[in-house]
Amino acid sequence: MSLPITAHGYSWTHADRERAAVGPLDLDIAAGEKILLLGPSGAGKTTLLHAIAGVLPAESGESTGELLVGDAAPDPRRGGTGLVLQDPDSQVIFSRVGDDVAFGMENLSLPAATIESRIPSSLAAMGLELPANHPTAALSGGQKQRLALAGIHAMSPEVIVLDEPTANIDPDSAEAVRDAILATQAATSATMLIVEHRVSLWLDHVDTVVVIGRRGLLAQGPPRRIFDDPALSEVLHECGIWVPGRHENRSPVEPADHTESEVLLRTRDLSVGRARAKVPAAVGLDLAIRAGEVVGILGPNGAGKSTTALTLAGLIPEFSGEVLAEAGLRTGTKHARPFRWPSAQLAPRIGMVFQEPEHQFLSRSVAEELALGPKLAGWSATEIDVRVSELLDVLGLDGLAEAHPQGLSGGEKRRLSVAAMMAPRPRVLIVDEPTFGQDALTWAGLVELFLDVLAHGTAVIAVSHDHAFLDAIGARRVELPASGSGVRVEAKRGARVD
Repeated sequence: MSLPITAHGYSWTHADRERAAVGPLDLDIAAGEKILLLGPSGAGKTTLLHAIAGVLPAESGESTGELLVGDAAPDPRRGGTGLVLQDPDSQVIFSRVGDDVAFGMENLSLPAATIESRIPSSLAAMGLELPANHPTAALSGGQKQRLALAGIHAMSPEVIVLDEPTANIDPDSAEAVRDAILATQAATSATMLIVEHRVSLWLDHVDTVVVIGRRGLLAQGPPRRIFDDPALSEVLHECGIWVPGRHENRSPVEPADHTESEVLLRTRDLSVGRARAKVPAAVGLDLAIRAGEVVGILGPNGAGKSTTALTLAGLIPEFSGEVLAEAGLRTGTKHARPFRWPSAQLAPRIGMVFQEPEHQFLSRSVAEELALGPKLAGWSATEIDVRVSELLDVLGLDGLAEAHPQGLSGGEKRRLSVAAMMAPRPRVLIVDEPTFGQDALTWAGLVELFLDVLAHGTAVIAVSHDHAFLDAIGARRVELPASGSGVRVEAKRGARVD
C-alpha cells in the first residue's frame, strides 16, 4: 500500500529566521512513485522530508500553504511513514539492535510473533549479520545507518523518506544497501523520497527527479529528461548537483613527498578499541604523521576508522601500543601521549571533527563558532575578523553568520564543524567524514580549505569514504580491513609509513 504526497504553496520557516527553510513548493507525487530529491546544501531537502514525516515541531517554526500525505496532513501517530535521518546517532533508541528494529513495528501494534520473525530477516537484508542482543553502542556510524534502514524494512510503511541513506556506507557496500532499499519499496509499493548526493547511484532506479532551490521548485521530471536537457544543465551546475559525467574523473593531486617533513604524531604497534571493548577494532598501526601531509583512513563499516581517529586525537586511550606526540607538537606539555594532556593543551594542538557535527558546537552563532578557536589560540581581533570573513565566504555561509549552529542544515553543520577546527590552523587536524552532505560546489569549497591548511603545515588525518575527496587533497591511504587483522598502507612518490 502507498500514499500520494501533494504540496500547494507549502513552505516552512524556522522561528529565528526570516527566509523560509524550504519552499514555497507545489508538488504532486503519485502513490508508489520513487523520487530522487536534489538541491544545493541548505535548500531545505531535510526540512521537507521531516515535514512529510510529520516530525517538524509546531513551536519551532511556521508553515504556510498545504502539505498532504494521502488526504490528510502528515501525522507520525498514524505510523504510515518511515524516516531515516541524516545523523546515524540520533535514530538509535535502544541498547540492543533487535529492540531497535522492533520499535517501529511495536508502534504499529503488529503481533509479537510477526515482530520476532521480521527482526533477523530485516537485519540480514541490510547487511547486519548480528544477533538481536548485539549492543547498539558497539556499532559504527555506517552500521547505525544500516540499523535504521532495517527498522524501516521491518515496518513496511506506506511512505519511505530517506535522508542520505548511503552517506555513511562504504562504497563497496552502497549498491547492496541501495538494492535492499529498492527491494523494500518493491515489496511494499511504498511512495519513496530519497535525498542523496550520490546521484549516479540512484539515477537508473527512480521514476522522477525533483530539484528544489532556496526559493522553491526548480525542476521535476524523469531522470534522463532532467539531466539531458541543455536548458537545465547550468541550473543544475549552479545548484551544485553532482551531475553524472560533469563532476567525475577529476585529476587527482599526487601526494607530495613529505619524507623530510617534521614528524608530529607517531604510533607504535597501535591497537584501538572503544571503552569496555574486549577485542580491538583495529590492530597493527605503525604510522608517522608529518607536517603538511594528509593521511586518509579507509575501510568498510565497522573496521574501526572512527575509533582510530578518536585514539589519534587523544580523546580515548589506546587499546594497546602507543600514540606519541613528537617534540614539535608536544612543546610545553609534560607527557608524550596526547591522551594524558589536559583539554587546554590538547585543543590548540590537535583539532578533531566528529562524525556528528552537532556534538561539538559551543557558541550561539556561526561567526562566534568560527572565531572561538583563533581566540583561544591568542589571535588578535583583526586576525580573527579576517579569518572568520574568509571562512564564511568559502563555505557559502555569509548570510548565516548570526544564525545558531543547531539551526543549520545537515550539510551546513558539517561545513561549520570542519571550518571551526580549521580556523586556528592546528598542527594536526583529524576529521571524520568531512564531506558528508555536501553538494558539488560546497565540496569544492571544503577541498580549498583543506589545501590551505596543508599549505600552512597542518597535518591532516581524514576518515572518509569519499575517494574523490582524498584524491583532490593528495592523501596517502591507510586501509583498515574488516577483520582488524592488519593494515594496508598505500605510499606514493616516496611517502613512507615511518
